[in-house]
Amino acid sequence: MGIRITGTGLFHPTDFITNEELVESLNAYVEQYNLENADKIAAGEIEELRGSSAEFIEKASGIKRRYVAEKTGILDPKRLRPLLHERSNDELSIQAEWGIAAAKQAMDNAGVTAEDIDVVILSCSNIQRAYPALAIEIQTALGIQGYAYDMNVACSAATFGIKQAADAIKSGARRVLMVNVEITSGHTDFRSRDCHFIFGDVATASIIEETETKTGFEIEDIELFTQFSNNIRNNFGYLNLSEVDADIDNNRFRQDGRKVFKEVCPLVAKMITKQLEKNQIEPTNVKRFWLHQANVNMNELILKLIVGKEHAKSELVPLILDEFANTSSAGVIIALHRTANEVNDGEYGVLCSFGAGYSVGSILVKKHVA
Repeated sequence: MGIRITGTGLFHPTDFITNEELVESLNAYVEQYNLENADKIAAGEIEELRGSSAEFIEKASGIKRRYVAEKTGILDPKRLRPLLHERSNDELSIQAEWGIAAAKQAMDNAGVTAEDIDVVILSCSNIQRAYPALAIEIQTALGIQGYAYDMNVACSAATFGIKQAADAIKSGARRVLMVNVEITSGHTDFRSRDCHFIFGDVATASIIEETETKTGFEIEDIELFTQFSNNIRNNFGYLNLSEVDADIDNNRFRQDGRKVFKEVCPLVAKMITKQLEKNQIEPTNVKRFWLHQANVNMNELILKLIVGKEHAKSELVPLILDEFANTSSAGVIIALHRTANEVNDGEYGVLCSFGAGYSVGSILVKKHVA
């Protein structure tokens, strides 16, 4: 018997924004801001804002578009954030609604029902409320017994969540539903040239269970690592309302992209390389590396560091961020969901996510076909 990922699910909203649309709204905001603050800019009191281009975004990240919960508010230069409406306590939260849609697909793909599941984990960067846990809301709506909880390890939340699922099964649970709902547009600063294009909204789900009769990806090994860094940070939280002179708008996502690239790429490559060595697997014998979907240039470099430049073929690292952008924890699950059929019986794959913390989670899996 082995613990396997036996089904995955994916939900995304219908609204999407192209790079061209996003740049048009940013540049309109920048033009108005610079016009209104011309005197201060001329006096050197504040810096002039710079516009952007679709070509810059794609070259810097590989992103071409992103799904969003709501686009009209984001594209309004006077608002630059989604135009959402508060739901009553008697309605499903938006995060639970999306999570349920992805969960139902994962359950269907795994051939399980609510009665077969003992644990629900919502593992993601962006959780819309403090309590009650969104996972419990999803659990109740689906009619699942047992227990549920929320957890957050930023962009590494899915791989860390799979580790918690595997541990729960080792402790007696039959099956775990892990859900990753990332409504990132709520925290993205669409005024910022450096980060307005990075994120997208989506929900994924996975079924993890112990079986020897179902097709799935058996978990062979798990490595987790964390190290504190301020290079990726989001200070937005409930204490902001109590802080004197808190600049809430500027407490959202910020990163030093150059430092992240320089420090995270070798860290991830070294961790995966050591994991493969420990399990006596040559890097060239791994069929797919499902890496965190943050930046195409990062993933290309990580692959070269692991398998060598001469073996670094693009198909080894499936790319989905051109369509979805960075969906935080959900990216690795989308990549797995979209390309699982490319891995044959007995072949290996690596799920690896990395992000704020720093945090890195790497899971070695082996495909089994029933």
